[in-house]
Amino acid sequence: MLIRAKSPLRISFAGGGTDVPPYPQKEGGCVLSATINKYAYGTLKPRDDDQIQVRSLDFEIFQSYDVENYDVDGKLIYDGKLDLVKAAINRFQEYSNPKGFELFLQSDAPPGSGLGSSSAMTSTLAGLLREFIGISTTDYGMADIIYKIEREDLGIKGGLQDQYATVFGGFNYIEFLAHEVIVHPLRLKPYILNELTYNLLLCYTGKTRPSDNIISDQVENYKKGKDKTIEGLRELKNMTIDMKNALLLGNLNNFGELLHYSWESKKKMSDRITNPIIDEMYEESRKNGVIGGKLLGAGGGGYMVLYCQFDKKYKVAKKLREMGGKLTEFDFENGGLQTWRSNADS
Repeated sequence: MLIRAKSPLRISFAGGGTDVPPYPQKEGGCVLSATINKYAYGTLKPRDDDQIQVRSLDFEIFQSYDVENYDVDGKLIYDGKLDLVKAAINRFQEYSNPKGFELFLQSDAPPGSGLGSSSAMTSTLAGLLREFIGISTTDYGMADIIYKIEREDLGIKGGLQDQYATVFGGFNYIEFLAHEVIVHPLRLKPYILNELTYNLLLCYTGKTRPSDNIISDQVENYKKGKDKTIEGLRELKNMTIDMKNALLLGNLNNFGELLHYSWESKKKMSDRITNPIIDEMYEESRKNGVIGGKLLGAGGGGYMVLYCQFDKKYKVAKKLREMGGKLTEFDFENGGLQTWRSNADS
């Protein structure tokens, strides 16, 4: 018997940065995002012994863990190799100490892509281990576990949005308050969803980026009270609400314009969010028919989402390819974290 899981990647349209502590605890943040049909996949195969084996199919990495890989408290030791996997295993050992197993992991996008792939993989790992151990959690509880694995156990810098987006799935307006997170699912009319999908482009800019330095820069600027950063965060928060309303009402040209303004506000938070190559790609896209767009994730690289005039879409795509961009076909995904059992190896 195999246990399988998948968690969707996401596009964050607005609000990213307002979910990064300490801003939400002090002023409250919000994000508008949607999951897409790109996933982090995982398979867990139980073993008859206590050994744990992990295979990353994307990077062709194999690791095997036995007694010498554990500390005196019975936790796997972090050494920079597959630490995300180890942290998930360590966290779930608090509920039970399961027998050995094999893990097979694969993702449709690399870490640093801006699509929330790290949290999606952590979600997949958590889903596999939850099913294997046999515990029950709510979606909120699962998102909180994933947040603790990434931010507390491993100290990875970042916000709160990705964990909730991948677990819940679909279009969501997510509020980040001082002591709680509230996920508001959006019920979009089919014609709005179809029109939005038809007019969007998803472009890989050609490189991934570590987000830690960008986020640290943003947080430090906010703590120091830098006017430009505070202004950018507050503008983003207000525009996220406006974008949510424009989307629900089907005012998609307005949605595209707000996407542009939100990108301009996001760039105020840190000088590291963009670079000359990304700026040139975006400006050329605007010249060729894009109404608005933004870089996804913390910034610095990865994927860019663009809302385009439908009759100019081919022209924009051609220009982006000429500049080294790679266009990615996608659709929206309504589901979040999913786990199931398979008899494939029996």
